[in-house]
Amino acid sequence: MTQGTIKTVQTDRGFGFISPDNGAQDLFFHHSAVVEPTFDELREGQRVEFEPGSDPRNPSRQRATQVRVTDQAAPLS
Repeated sequence: MTQGTIKTVQTDRGFGFISPDNGAQDLFFHHSAVVEPTFDELREGQRVEFEPGSDPRNPSRQRATQVRVTDQAAPLS
């Protein structure tokens, strides 16, 4: 699995973005891609692991799937 950090979470809209550790472009993730904990418990700055997958709306782009928190880091200030 790929690892990264949650860059933004839009809880009211049900999505966010992850900044991958490998320096790749930030990846979109939908609330339905979150495995654990629940989407509402995610916070900016948390470390996560995920699987990159193709975006069904635009197959030339990738998005994060199978998102799991790997630690409970404090949110970014």
